[in-house]
Amino acid sequence: MTERKHSQTKAYQNSGFLNSKDGRALRILSEYLEPKSRFDHHKVDDTIVFMGSARIKSREEAQGMVSKAKAGKDRERAQMALKMSAYYEAARELASRLTHWSKELDREERRFVVCTGGGPGIMEAANRGAAEAKGLNVGLTISIPMEEFDNRYVTRELSFHFHYFFMRKFWFAYLAKAVIVFPGGYGTLDELFELLTLVQTRKMSKPMPIVLFGTEYWREVVDFDALALHGMISPEDTQLMHRTDSVDDAYDWVVKQLAEKALGQPGATL
Repeated sequence: MTERKHSQTKAYQNSGFLNSKDGRALRILSEYLEPKSRFDHHKVDDTIVFMGSARIKSREEAQGMVSKAKAGKDRERAQMALKMSAYYEAARELASRLTHWSKELDREERRFVVCTGGGPGIMEAANRGAAEAKGLNVGLTISIPMEEFDNRYVTRELSFHFHYFFMRKFWFAYLAKAVIVFPGGYGTLDELFELLTLVQTRKMSKPMPIVLFGTEYWREVVDFDALALHGMISPEDTQLMHRTDSVDDAYDWVVKQLAEKALGQPGATL
C-alpha cells in the first residue's frame, strides 16, 4: 500500500480562507498595508485629489460625437458632451500646472501628487495632465460591475485597485492636502459630502482646501444656501468651499492655501 503524503497549507496561503467571510479583516487590513507600503516606497508624502464624473469626454472625443450625431436626442447629447468637455480640458490643465509647481519644490519627498479615482472622464483628465507634466500621479480604482476602461495616464507603480469603498475613501482623505471637485454624479457627490462632513464636524483636524469647479453646475445641482436658510447647516458652512470657473483662479487659490497651511507639514494625516 502506497503511503500518501499529507499536503499542508499555511493559513496565509489558504485562498479559500482568505476569500471567506472569516478572512474579511485580513482583506481590509491588506487594503491599508499594501498601499501604504507602495506610497512609502515611492516617497509620496501627500496628494491633491481631483474628483469628478467618469462620463465627461475630452474635447476631441466630444467633437467626434458631434460630427457623427444625427438629429434629435443624439444631437442634443453630443452637444452637451461638447459643452461639458470644457471641464475635462480644465482638469487636465490644472493638474499639469499643479504638478509643475509641486516638482519645483525641490524636495526628496514627493509633495502634492495628483490623485484621482483612476477612472475615465475627469479622473483621466487629471492623471493625463500630471503625466504630461512628467510627474507621478495616483489612481485609486474600485471593483464595480461596469464596462472596462483604460486610463493609461496613471503611474503604473501607483495604480491601486480596491474592493472596499471605505478603504478607498480612506486613502483619498488620509493623503489629501487639497481637493478639487469638478461636475459629477452620485459618486462625486458622495465623496464631496463625506469630506465636507469630516471638515464641518472637525473630525478632520488638518486644513482641507476644497474647490468646487463649475459655478453654474454646482449652483443648479446643490443649493447650499437653501441648506443654511432652512437651518440644516450653519451659514459659515457654505464657506467651506471655494467656487470658481477659472483654472488660473483655482491654481492660485490652491497654491496659496498649500503654501500657507501644508507646505511645512508633510505627510499623511487626518
